[in-house]
Amino acid sequence: MTFIRHAPRRGQPPARLLLSDPARLPDPRAAAARLPPGSGVLARDVAPGLLPGLARLCRARGLVLLVSGEGRVALRLRAGLHLPDRRPARHLLPFLAARRAGAPWAALSVAAHGRPGLARGRRLAADFVLLSPVFPTRSHPGAPSLGVWRFAALAARAGRPVLALGGMTRRNARRVPTAGFAAIDGLG
Repeated sequence: MTFIRHAPRRGQPPARLLLSDPARLPDPRAAAARLPPGSGVLARDVAPGLLPGLARLCRARGLVLLVSGEGRVALRLRAGLHLPDRRPARHLLPFLAARRAGAPWAALSVAAHGRPGLARGRRLAADFVLLSPVFPTRSHPGAPSLGVWRFAALAARAGRPVLALGGMTRRNARRVPTAGFAAIDGLG
């Protein structure tokens, strides 16, 4: 779950963000049903057959749905789009055209692991950036992490709201400076 300091609106991250995970949360519908309005769901590697029901649930509960990497699917579901770092998104241009035309559901988030991802977020005018990993994670054991000070320096120059991800526990959250970022997650 993600905790943030301000209310969501277009151009800002949702109040809480649930991230699906193919191993730990392949079907996010039950967890999404417990989220308060204004929260969001980032659907990563969710089975295509589950997405229409997840989209209906999100609309009914006032949640922001972000589909990872698939612009055409996001358009069909009238959902936002999340762009993974270091991986091209499919059918990005039609989604960006709908966004530019003012589609209220067309939120855009970008994953970043450093300066190039943050620059991509600025270039695409993303609503927010997911910057990770701040700390070592269970999902990517042995992967290098940013650490508190590098995260803070990158977030301060992001030019977009930034959500801190990766190894964030309540204890670690207290170690992250609050200036320059919008949120933290608690998935580990």
